[in-house]
Amino acid sequence: MTEVLSPQGPGAGAARVERPVQPPGPGRAPLAVTGFTGPWRTACARLADALTARLAPHAAAGLTGLDVEVSALGARDELAVSAADSADPDRVPVRLYGHTAVVGPFPAAQGVRSSAGERRPCALCLARRWQAVRADTLRDAVELGDGTRAAGSPPGTGGFAADALAALVAGHRIRERAGGGRVAGYAAVYLVDLETLHVSAFPLVPEAECPRCDVRTDDGPEAARVVPESAPKPTRNTFRLRPIDAYHLPLEAFVNPVTGMLGPSVVPDLASASTSSVVGAFTTRSGSYLRDCFWGGHAGSYGTSVRVGVLEGLERFAGMRARARRTTVTASLDELGETALDPRVCGLYDDACHAAEPDLPRFDPSRPIAWVWGWSLRDERPVLIPEILAYYHAPGGARRRFVQESSNGCASGGSMTEAVLYGLMEAVERDAFLLAWYGRAPLPEIDPASSTRPQTRAMIDRLALYGYRARFFDTRVTFPIPVVTAVAERVDGGLGRMCFGAGAGLDPEAALAAGLCEIATDSVNLRRRTVREERRLRAMADDFDRVAVLHDHPLLYGLPEMAPYTAFLLDREQGERGERGERGADGADGDRAGRPMTPLTALASGPGALVPGDDLRDDLERCVAAVTAHGFDVLVVDQTSPEQRDLGFATARVMVPGLLPIDFGWRRQRARHLARTRTALRQAGLRTRDLRTDEINPAPHPFP
Repeated sequence: MTEVLSPQGPGAGAARVERPVQPPGPGRAPLAVTGFTGPWRTACARLADALTARLAPHAAAGLTGLDVEVSALGARDELAVSAADSADPDRVPVRLYGHTAVVGPFPAAQGVRSSAGERRPCALCLARRWQAVRADTLRDAVELGDGTRAAGSPPGTGGFAADALAALVAGHRIRERAGGGRVAGYAAVYLVDLETLHVSAFPLVPEAECPRCDVRTDDGPEAARVVPESAPKPTRNTFRLRPIDAYHLPLEAFVNPVTGMLGPSVVPDLASASTSSVVGAFTTRSGSYLRDCFWGGHAGSYGTSVRVGVLEGLERFAGMRARARRTTVTASLDELGETALDPRVCGLYDDACHAAEPDLPRFDPSRPIAWVWGWSLRDERPVLIPEILAYYHAPGGARRRFVQESSNGCASGGSMTEAVLYGLMEAVERDAFLLAWYGRAPLPEIDPASSTRPQTRAMIDRLALYGYRARFFDTRVTFPIPVVTAVAERVDGGLGRMCFGAGAGLDPEAALAAGLCEIATDSVNLRRRTVREERRLRAMADDFDRVAVLHDHPLLYGLPEMAPYTAFLLDREQGERGERGERGADGADGDRAGRPMTPLTALASGPGALVPGDDLRDDLERCVAAVTAHGFDVLVVDQTSPEQRDLGFATARVMVPGLLPIDFGWRRQRARHLARTRTALRQAGLRTRDLRTDEINPAPHPFP
């Protein structure tokens, strides 16, 4: 039995694909692609002949690079095509889909100069990018189905279409000779509507995993080496050495409906009353299902938010799986010994989780798994790390993952030093947040009036206009690195009750601003989201096992009835009764319970406080030393994709084995079962004894 799926997009209905109703399971035979036959094949051949005839006069006049090859898109799984089955690299590809044609990328033509070291995309790069940005229905059908067949004849391949396409090909070649023919600095491809002859140009970023253009290298211990380089800073509290506007980040190169590696579009939240937030998404296959990966920015202007969002999208694109290197090591932990990181140090799911999810594999030290090479900053040596810990959507699907990692510790920068510093800050931030949450630590409250940044003070006032009080808490636990927990609390206690954020960094002002940015964006939208999903959220509040995915965690705290689980932090009278060590109360203004609030500057003072220096490398080395002094290692995996490297960016995954991992889904909370959750507050002097099991916060964390 089969079902017929109509491809979504231009020309829907011009072709159809068939697949079994039952999704494929393990051990299923490889996909056999048959391609379009009959009228589509005839139409492609006829159009190729017509184009050749119309381009002949241009060739006779000395214009080169006019040979074309016409075929169909959507006829096969382009992500599974080998280099041997790809298009002729010396011909201009013309690809038909529905009533559209995609022309390009153009091979190098005689007499056309390319930039030194420039990576030129090929026809298979285009086909892979095009397929990756299609609707889920088409992708599932082509990637999981049993092949395709023609359904009707292609429209728009007559004389006018041939005239237009021939003029387009010749015109592009003429522009190339004059030094043009590029879009946003990248190779151009053109989308032609064969019914209206409307032409749109799009840039095509070369595809690093394309079998024909493959620029990946084999993973190895030498490639893993990370040596922070000297990076003088313009000021001591500047940790991004170049402003975001200094990078070439054309939105249209990464977000467009034809070649967009980060998805087809970016959507501004025009109703946001606080920040100018934008959001986009791309899909990546994980076994038999497509996973949406969202990215976005929430700065003070939409232009800046878009640039921040593109950077985040590129970072997540790089962090999901290894795109610059080929994994070379498959072995068991027992075989590798001390060369490898034992994933049990990072935490595993408990027996109750495996009982509830019997298909979830358990870690077995005798079972071979895939490993990637990372670098220990403490020991200055290469270390093998389980691939599923280094990349949070490594190939193989959920049935091969004994844990599902997140993007925690992944960060990008203008250098590897910058990326590692920000990745380490994120790992420390999440660990501190979870220790405070599960340990129900009544943290010292920071006086927001002590911030000297006008933008921060203005945003706090803006939230107050919309009925939210912004509150901030000193969340330093183990390390002398400023960590701030931010909370937006609805003053009247109604739906959209509270939302949380966090920030960390050597500059307390920047740490507070990072947490504020998160709650400023989320809080003003939380009311309507809570109203829209109130029934589902109330079911979660009655049964935490229903908290299953990332977005469930922060949304749950839009319900007023979740407030008791946050009383340890937000109810200052209860905080007075809590068991903690006093710190940072330097006589600033009092809170509602009369207890002094902590000035923001106090987060950069005290024993062992880390003072920013004049060189970013020195800042990183001091932070690493502060972490390793407590017995932890700092591991780095270079996740930088070729697309990022071409732009001047680096991406690092920073892991500190033994710090609390952040998980999403109530059953999968590793942190609740790790010894550090019980001991860290006592070791930091914030409790007089270790936590008992019954003292651990019984509610899911609210981290967004």
